[in-house]
Amino acid sequence: MESTTMRATTAGRARRRPKTFGEGRICDFDICETRLSRYNRNEYCFQHAPARFPRMRGEFTEEYLANNS
Repeated sequence: MESTTMRATTAGRARRRPKTFGEGRICDFDICETRLSRYNRNEYCFQHAPARFPRMRGEFTEEYLANNS
C-alpha cells in the first residue's frame, strides 16, 4: 500500500542581516536624551518624530465636498 507523505524543512536563518544605523545615537530634539535603537533609521525618537500620514486613494464623498468646499 502506498503512503502519501509531506516533507518540510525548518525556516532557517534570514538570507541577509537587518540594516543598522549606528550605535549610541541620541534623539536630535533639543532637550531629549533618548537613545535610539541601532535599527531605527530616523534621527528622532518616536515622541519627537514628525507625524506621517499614509497616502490615501479614492474619491471624496459628496457630503465631504459639501462640508469642506
